[in-house]
Amino acid sequence: MPAESLHPLDQLEPEDKEFVLRFVQASGSLKEVAQTYGVSYPTLRARLDRLIERLGQLADRRKPDPMADALAKLIERGELATRSARQILKLHREQSNSEP
Repeated sequence: MPAESLHPLDQLEPEDKEFVLRFVQASGSLKEVAQTYGVSYPTLRARLDRLIERLGQLADRRKPDPMADALAKLIERGELATRSARQILKLHREQSNSEP
C-alpha cells in the first residue's frame, strides 16, 4: 500500500509509535512519560514537539524538513537549547526562501 494512503500514525517510526502509546496510556501526562523514559520534562517536551510536527507533515502530505528534524533530535539529546534551535531554523528557512 502506498505511503500516501496510510494513516499518519501508521507512517511513524516504531519508536515514535511506542511514544504515542505510552503518552496516551499516561493520559497525556508528560511528567509520567518522562519518568518512564528516564529523561527530563524539557527533553520529553522537545520529542513531543518533533512528533507533533511530523504528524502534521504526514497529515498534510508535506515533505519532512530535514533541518527541523535534525535540530529537534539535538534538542532531545540535550545538545542544543530550544531557543537556539528556533533561531537556527528561522535563519535556515529565510535563507532557503531567498534562494533563486
